[in-house]
Amino acid sequence: MRARVYLDWNGSAPLLPQAKAAMDAVLDLALGTGLNASAVHGAGRAARQIVDEARAQIAKAVNARPAQVIFTSGGSEANALALRGAIEAAAMEGQRFTRLFVSAIEHDSIGGWASHLAETVPGLRVDVIPVTRDGVVDLDALAVMLREGKGRTLISVMLANNETGAIQPVARVAGMAREYGAIVHTDAAQALGRMDIDFAALGVHMMTLSAHKAGGPHGAGALIVRDDVKLAPQMRGGGQEGFRRAGTENVAAIAGFGAAAAYSRTPHDMATFRDEMETEILARVPGAVIHARGAARLPNTSLIGHAGLDAETQVMAMDLSGICVSAGAACSSGKVRASHVLAAMGQSADAARSAIRISIGRTTARADLVRFVDAWAQHVARAVRVPSAAEV
Repeated sequence: MRARVYLDWNGSAPLLPQAKAAMDAVLDLALGTGLNASAVHGAGRAARQIVDEARAQIAKAVNARPAQVIFTSGGSEANALALRGAIEAAAMEGQRFTRLFVSAIEHDSIGGWASHLAETVPGLRVDVIPVTRDGVVDLDALAVMLREGKGRTLISVMLANNETGAIQPVARVAGMAREYGAIVHTDAAQALGRMDIDFAALGVHMMTLSAHKAGGPHGAGALIVRDDVKLAPQMRGGGQEGFRRAGTENVAAIAGFGAAAAYSRTPHDMATFRDEMETEILARVPGAVIHARGAARLPNTSLIGHAGLDAETQVMAMDLSGICVSAGAACSSGKVRASHVLAAMGQSADAARSAIRISIGRTTARADLVRFVDAWAQHVARAVRVPSAAEV
């Protein structure tokens, strides 16, 4: 039986051996002592040292300081802490946010919270920042939004899109925001291990990271927070994480996260394989579309489609061929729905329903992508009428 090909690294990257080794060491230690990083005895101090080492590894990976790293249960919780935590902290000091700007292509963990906050926070207006046809935030539109509105503003723009891979001009967003005293958060969950990240140079106030997107374990994430940002904790009850996130730290997962973050700095050229695959797709499948190809993208991500095809059917067909890909907009229920990202880019409903995502990683081989192109081309040929060479 042929080995399964995994091309869904943006959904979740395979666990790195380095992360597993770090976690195994912690779990072995826990067999004898238990590991509560808040305890003052020797075992507790050992746990605290592991957490602090991981915090330093993550900070180094993104050019932040260890004290700026708040551990969470994942990217979704970090996003919630950033948005709701900042809004609640400001309200407690009488400096209410009156505007929240989120880009039209944000992950649901941002979009969902934005909708909830619009309904539950008195006086808060939520506006969507449009994007170009290449899936990049429209800076001219943002400039107008900043000029025309009044009141304190919180902005959330992701660093790289999870579906198209399009890299967003976050540093420029932060520069524009400074003129108006706005606070900026960026969801960088897809960026760690796939592009250089410099928290200080980006100029943002908060940044979300997720361990499992970078080869660490599930259930671990972090919010990187500038010193001058105040947050109301969303998990209450204890003083962990500088009183910003209560709950006994998951020492093993945090250790794995730190190891993955350290490894993320290792150079790797995924773009060559990705570009070869896209060239072959366009040559072999007339009518194939590669979305956001005109934008700067993560080196590992392709969002492709073909008129008349259904994303869910394509995912199932590839799975039967032993290849794991995802729909452009897979959701937590396991169902597939039309991509809100492509809709925001001005694509048709048919295009939004047909997109599938191929995302590769450090262990992806050229042969894996050759196998995918063969399987997908065959599926397209069966599903739609492909013009003959004479007709093209």
